[in-house]
Amino acid sequence: MRSISDLKTKQIVSNIRKIREFRNYTQDYLAAKLQISQNAYSKIELGYSSVTLNRLIEITEILEVELADLVSLDGEDIIMLTLPGKKLKQGGVLL
Repeated sequence: MRSISDLKTKQIVSNIRKIREFRNYTQDYLAAKLQISQNAYSKIELGYSSVTLNRLIEITEILEVELADLVSLDGEDIIMLTLPGKKLKQGGVLL
């Protein structure tokens, strides 16, 4: 049985992947911005490597999302990103 922290970690890395894909960023792009290899970045998204708080903050800055949203939202909520006065869903549909 998985611990609560394992489940939360899985949700956070899933959110990172969803936002990255929403932004149309590649793993190579994020890896370059973080100054790590694509393989190392892939391990972050797969949950195979631990992420420091500093690294998590760097990722949120690149993805232009609040850290609190990244760790608290799940599923479809994470791809609802706020723009000034508008909401943008995956696929670029303005609401």
